[in-house]
Amino acid sequence: MANDSTHRKVSVGRVANGVFTATNDRGGQITLGTGSGTDFTPTELLLVAIGGCTAIDIDILTSRRAEPEAFEVRVDAEKVRDADGNRLTGIEVTFRLRFPAGEQGDAARAVLPDAVHKSHDRLCTVGRTIELGTPIATRIE
Repeated sequence: MANDSTHRKVSVGRVANGVFTATNDRGGQITLGTGSGTDFTPTELLLVAIGGCTAIDIDILTSRRAEPEAFEVRVDAEKVRDADGNRLTGIEVTFRLRFPAGEQGDAARAVLPDAVHKSHDRLCTVGRTIELGTPIATRIE
């Protein structure tokens, strides 16, 4: 865990027209943009956050038993533009994991369904926030 504080924040600064850099308190940075280049869009980063959050949970719970031979989490969604505004629907998370043959791999495979369930229903902050819905306040300084 990065720290024990419950407060989280990032800042997003403009680099150029349609190009931004997000920075966290630890100095990490990621570039994002409008989708005209290879940089991730904010919508793609939301999908990354969903997949990354649950991937971390699943990795922690399964790799205690066996190191995975393959580990991929895919997140798909449909972007909708209608009278309610732009949003994603039909968000689906697909886990593609492979563990080695043998007792340790069997143990990891056995815990996988419960790990996915725990991540979805309790552990993944990103997924829980989206599913429960959280108002977003805005202000101009």
